[in-house]
Amino acid sequence: MNKKILFLILLAVVLVLPIETHAQQPNTFCNMVKSVKDVSYNIGITLVVVGWVIAGILWLTSAGNPEKTGIAKKAILAAVIGTILIIIAGMGANLVADALKVQWNFLGCG
Repeated sequence: MNKKILFLILLAVVLVLPIETHAQQPNTFCNMVKSVKDVSYNIGITLVVVGWVIAGILWLTSAGNPEKTGIAKKAILAAVIGTILIIIAGMGANLVADALKVQWNFLGCG
């Protein structure tokens, strides 16, 4: 299968599923913000998982070649940094949501 077609299918699934799950809720500002946060988080997690898979494949196919192993090590480092960024982003979003709970309740977000 062509890589571009596979990427577009995965992107469509990641973007459409969270919107479909939030379709039953009333269309308020709070629900839109939560939906955008959820979609962004899902895209980030998907990209990190794909990064780990690609890094693992690069490592397995390097076959001891120092040049290819170096590329694989860089890919693994990028996957580690991406994982840390996603974890920090998720914790930061929860921290901000807890800090602004009074303002969110004022807007009708319980």
